[in-house]
Amino acid sequence: MMERRSPSKTKWLLCPVCKSKTRVRIRDDTILENFPLYCPKCKNETLINMISFRITVIKEPDAKTQSR
Repeated sequence: MMERRSPSKTKWLLCPVCKSKTRVRIRDDTILENFPLYCPKCKNETLINMISFRITVIKEPDAKTQSR
Protein backbone atom coordinates (compact mmCIF):
# COMPACT_ATOMS: atom_id res chain seq x y z
CA MET A 1 0.00 0.00 0.00
CA MET A 2 1.04 3.55 -0.63
CA GLU A 3 1.74 5.68 2.37
CA ARG A 4 -0.32 8.87 2.50
CA ARG A 5 1.35 12.07 3.51
CA SER A 6 -0.41 15.03 4.95
CA PRO A 7 -0.88 17.69 2.27
CA SER A 8 2.11 19.99 2.27
CA LYS A 9 1.83 23.71 1.84
CA THR A 10 2.78 25.02 -1.62
CA LYS A 11 3.46 28.50 -2.96
CA TRP A 12 4.54 30.11 -6.20
CA LEU A 13 8.07 31.42 -6.09
CA LEU A 14 8.09 35.20 -6.56
CA CYS A 15 10.75 37.14 -8.43
CA PRO A 16 13.00 39.02 -5.97
CA VAL A 17 13.39 41.87 -8.50
CA CYS A 18 9.82 42.69 -9.61
CA LYS A 19 7.82 40.55 -7.11
CA SER A 20 5.74 38.89 -9.84
CA LYS A 21 4.93 35.18 -9.96
CA THR A 22 7.45 32.93 -11.71
CA ARG A 23 6.85 29.49 -13.23
CA VAL A 24 8.30 27.67 -10.22
CA ARG A 25 6.09 26.19 -7.54
CA ILE A 26 7.64 25.10 -4.24
CA ARG A 27 6.56 23.07 -1.23
CA ASP A 28 7.31 23.89 2.40
CA ASP A 29 9.97 21.15 2.56
CA THR A 30 11.78 22.34 -0.60
CA ILE A 31 15.43 23.36 -0.33
CA LEU A 32 17.10 25.21 -3.22
CA GLU A 33 20.82 25.99 -3.37
CA ASN A 34 22.37 28.11 -6.14
CA PHE A 35 19.12 28.00 -8.09
CA PRO A 36 18.95 30.19 -11.23
CA LEU A 37 15.45 31.68 -10.99
CA TYR A 38 14.19 33.18 -14.27
CA CYS A 39 11.35 35.71 -14.29
CA PRO A 40 9.28 35.76 -17.49
CA LYS A 41 7.97 39.25 -16.74
CA CYS A 42 11.16 41.24 -16.09
CA LYS A 43 13.37 38.72 -17.95
CA ASN A 44 15.99 38.67 -15.19
CA GLU A 45 17.79 35.59 -13.97
CA THR A 46 18.67 35.68 -10.29
CA LEU A 47 20.73 33.16 -8.36
CA ILE A 48 18.94 32.25 -5.10
CA ASN A 49 19.02 29.97 -2.08
CA MET A 50 15.73 29.00 -0.46
CA ILE A 51 14.96 27.05 2.72
CA SER A 52 11.42 26.83 4.16
CA PHE A 53 10.07 29.73 2.04
CA ARG A 54 12.97 32.06 3.00
CA ILE A 55 14.70 33.35 -0.11
CA THR A 56 18.26 34.64 -0.10
CA VAL A 57 19.62 36.34 -3.23
CA ILE A 58 23.20 35.42 -4.08
CA LYS A 59 25.21 38.39 -5.30
CA GLU A 60 27.61 37.39 -8.04
CA PRO A 61 30.94 39.22 -8.00
CA ASP A 62 31.47 41.59 -10.92
CA ALA A 63 34.02 40.50 -13.48
CA LYS A 64 37.29 42.37 -13.04
CA THR A 65 39.28 43.49 -16.03
CA GLN A 66 42.74 42.08 -16.34
CA SER A 67 45.60 44.54 -16.40
CA ARG A 68 48.93 43.80 -18.05
